[in-house]
Amino acid sequence: MPSDLVIVYHRQPYEEVVENGKTVFKENKSPNGIVPTLKSFFGKVDNAAWVAWKLAEDEANPGFEKVVHIEDSFGKYTVSRLPLTEAQVTSFYHVTSKEAFWPILHGFKEKYNYDPVDWPTFREVNWAFAQAAAAEAAEGAAVWVHDYNLWLVPGYLRQLRPDVRISFFHHTPFPAADMFNVLPWRGEIIDSLLACDVVGFHIPRYAANFVSVVRSQYDVGEVPRVAVDPDFISEGSALSDRTVPKEIRVDGRIVQLGTTPVGVDTDYIDSVSAREETATSAKEIKQELGDAKLILSVGRTDYTKGGAAQLLAFERLLERRPDMIGQVRLLHVSVSANRSMTVYESIQSEIEEIAGRINGRFGTFTSQPVVLISRAIPFERLVAYYRAADVCWITPLADGMNLVAKEFAASRTDGDGVLILSEFAGAAMELSAAILTNPYSNKSMDHAVDLALDLPEDERRQRMQELRRVVKKYNTQAWARDQLALLSPKDFGKDDPRAA
Repeated sequence: MPSDLVIVYHRQPYEEVVENGKTVFKENKSPNGIVPTLKSFFGKVDNAAWVAWKLAEDEANPGFEKVVHIEDSFGKYTVSRLPLTEAQVTSFYHVTSKEAFWPILHGFKEKYNYDPVDWPTFREVNWAFAQAAAAEAAEGAAVWVHDYNLWLVPGYLRQLRPDVRISFFHHTPFPAADMFNVLPWRGEIIDSLLACDVVGFHIPRYAANFVSVVRSQYDVGEVPRVAVDPDFISEGSALSDRTVPKEIRVDGRIVQLGTTPVGVDTDYIDSVSAREETATSAKEIKQELGDAKLILSVGRTDYTKGGAAQLLAFERLLERRPDMIGQVRLLHVSVSANRSMTVYESIQSEIEEIAGRINGRFGTFTSQPVVLISRAIPFERLVAYYRAADVCWITPLADGMNLVAKEFAASRTDGDGVLILSEFAGAAMELSAAILTNPYSNKSMDHAVDLALDLPEDERRQRMQELRRVVKKYNTQAWARDQLALLSPKDFGKDDPRAA
């Protein structure tokens, strides 16, 4: 049955496991995260579909199940699975997306690698996604495409299905023209995005950067801007903007620019935090620490996350304040983003080397200053760590949003705890009550951690109260509401030829 809403995302919306020789589709273990958030939209429409890839040894295998029908707590929906070979996935995702696009999106020109890119394969995979979405969509349906590895899908889809409404959401930062235009395929990418009805970003700065890129290629005339909501102005932060562009007019059409930061499921996190076993786990963690304070850092092993710089800042803390030796411990969770990519291996090795040096310099037989965890922690256990931590230390060098910072605030039903947050994380635009820091500055990092450890309880609670207010106000439900408003056909512009 044709679908009123088609979500296009590279990951499948479930965990595929084999039990007793039979393939079983199970809901994701954690209800928190982008996949469950997107699946929550299925309850808003009668018929929905999801398009993703599925690794296949032979894409022409007649036995490959291209369409599966799912029924779970989110409702009934169809999943169209594109059979991609390992070579296609490596080319399209690991090389083009991660080695060429990812560093440019995050402002790391020195990491950009053009030579191994196979652009025809990237086009081929995006065309396959577009064909699958076109086949699933009902007349006038909304097709919602996600993230930079599917940049070409909107342009192809517009050719195949001029009747559908297309929205594209960026989960990463979007850089200004002087950075983005390093990509030699910039014209093709921008033309595809301009085929959308809506192009979405987390924060106003990313939307403004997108406009600068479009203007470097086309004369789009005046771009209307409106004042930014005070909740999204973070005084003195690197990413703050006072106004935000709302639309671009091109070729007689209106492309809306949406700025809607992804949130977290605060109701679910509240329920996990309130569980007796969570309180027990948090209490046990505190008992193990004794009088020592716990600093918690959670992120992926990626050069954008600033893990090594953070560990060096912790080492400077122990050098600068020897009274803190034995009185503060750092739990550094750094989960490998992709074990098949050598660039991440070197980062993990650097993190392990610095952590080992710190423990060798300042550790004792019974206590190590740094506990390094390189595997994913079950969400329920992570909430216990959030509850037990005195400080949550999130200092990426660049980050589209960062949901860990929001999860920490949502978990602190006790109203205590301190958040240190990089001003280069999109979340800093909402979480201005955090201690904002510049991870490129040793002085700024040192000042932030000193302040966080010494902050009086009344100020800790004032800051946490504000953090929790914002996180609750702009949670997943708020994001769903705003996105549905943007996806609605009622928002077609008068200049759009399909509006008649």
